[in-house]
Amino acid sequence: MARKVIITCAVTGSIYTPTMSPHLPVTGPEIAAASIDAANAGAAIIHLHARHPDDGRPSADPDHFKAFTSKIDTSCSAVLNISTGGSSLMSLDDRLAPAREISPEMCSLNMGSMNFGIFTLKEKYENWKYDWEPALLEATKGTTFKNTYNDIEMILEELGNKGGSKFEFECYDMGHIETLAYYLRKGFVKAPLYVQFVLGVMGGIGANPENLMAMKAAADRLLGDNYQFSVLAAGRHQIPLATMGVVLGGNVRVGLEDSLTIPPGGLAKSNAEQVVKIRKIIEELGHEVARPEDVRAMLKLKGRDKIKAGA
Repeated sequence: MARKVIITCAVTGSIYTPTMSPHLPVTGPEIAAASIDAANAGAAIIHLHARHPDDGRPSADPDHFKAFTSKIDTSCSAVLNISTGGSSLMSLDDRLAPAREISPEMCSLNMGSMNFGIFTLKEKYENWKYDWEPALLEATKGTTFKNTYNDIEMILEELGNKGGSKFEFECYDMGHIETLAYYLRKGFVKAPLYVQFVLGVMGGIGANPENLMAMKAAADRLLGDNYQFSVLAAGRHQIPLATMGVVLGGNVRVGLEDSLTIPPGGLAKSNAEQVVKIRKIIEELGHEVARPEDVRAMLKLKGRDKIKAGA
């Protein structure tokens, strides 16, 4: 049956580095422009990280976030989704600082600790624009992204119950779905849940159709009719598995945070290019792209008037 499909666009992230693509937005104005263009192309949710404007390093400075959230807020109606994941090299307090400051309608929330390995990307490049790039990638070989049960419960209470933000529950493996189901049973979280199946990050579940089917089956069994899902597949798997997610009844996430390329090959020139690509697929499958106001109703969000996007 025809339905409204949510497109999330994750415009910059903290995985890919400036050497890897000249199209990766880095500065506040670049991230703002990329977000607005993606929203105009059909993305109803914009998932946001920040970078140091001088060299593109991942940043958790709320001022770096406000350098683009204020412009996005006044230029389009998209739902702003602030990362609480940041980078595995950041402390928990650092990662949460932007969401605490901005109190957005949505935040991402990784549903567990994991090895988050992006060191393999270093093998693909020789000449680096900045020294920090290979050093950051290599550092992920010896670190763990930490979200303990205590961390998750604190985030749910502080940003959710007190701040009114809803969550994009990021599940990188089957056990993360089990954890979310535990919190649903205990009443820590309530429907409607928005679950992001994340496939293709080293340390998490691999990006293939069989794993996506398994995650969907597990979520159906554990979460019942209390959730909607979206598909995030890394790298070249982005568009194929997002398409499969739509066929299975889900929503999609695209953007240069997750993949620098676009089928049939080559670098995507913008986030909006990926949004246009998946929007065409959604509509050719007979569905409609959800608007921001649809998403606010579907996920019971608190509304843009209750966030602090900055001056």
